[in-house]
Amino acid sequence: MKRITVTTLQEMKRNGEKIACLTAYDSSFATLLEEAGVEILLVGDSLGMVIQGRDTTLPVTLEEMIYHTRCVARGSRRALLMADMPFLADADPRLALLGAGRLLKEGGAHMVKLEGGTVQLETVRRLAAHGIPVCAHLGLQPQSVHKLGGYRVQGRDAETARRIREDALELQGAGADMLLLECVPAPLAADISRTLRIPVIGIGAGPGCDAQVLVLYDMLGITPGRRPSFSHDFLSDPEAGPTHVAGAVRRYVEAVKSGAFPAPRHCF
Repeated sequence: MKRITVTTLQEMKRNGEKIACLTAYDSSFATLLEEAGVEILLVGDSLGMVIQGRDTTLPVTLEEMIYHTRCVARGSRRALLMADMPFLADADPRLALLGAGRLLKEGGAHMVKLEGGTVQLETVRRLAAHGIPVCAHLGLQPQSVHKLGGYRVQGRDAETARRIREDALELQGAGADMLLLECVPAPLAADISRTLRIPVIGIGAGPGCDAQVLVLYDMLGITPGRRPSFSHDFLSDPEAGPTHVAGAVRRYVEAVKSGAFPAPRHCF
């Protein structure tokens, strides 16, 4: 099968075709997710919480990200493979270039994702100049959880919404190829998605985004403890009835493609 690329995703946005993304951390799930129609596999630093059992994503190392990215790459033949830059691996442009280069060269990633607004502009420019595709990340930024005072919705007030919107435009201008918006009000995310020419991925950002992503373990209902309100258990959906893992992933992809997910109850 032909590999999905940045160009493929840009064309899907232009055509109004929704894009399905899920996190993946190993080869077996990578294969299963691709067979169900997932277009983007995100090796998220969320592995620190759902795989390693940590309280936050902050302890995850670059070596761990490379390892899991390499595992996912072995099971992937079609999807675009995106990997998170772990906490402080992108503290300055030179350090970010070295880390991103390793994620591509050693891990097999096709794109890196980094958190932050205008503070990341020079880093995005540096990576883009060296041919490294970048997905920017705005809204709730889990690596800043202590600064934010918890996992809180961002952009509810006019000033914060304005800043997120301006940061999105500046990151696109700096060379970002995609943008992820996490936990922002649905109207704000829809407005940004319409404004930008690059695809916008939403998680807890409403149905107006070009793509949707969830943490795999959340959408399978196996993450311990309380799961995010914007997520949905596609494995044991009481309305659709129980199914197997592959069926749950197909349900998710179909719901994203049809616009059924996220529903109003998953939005802010």
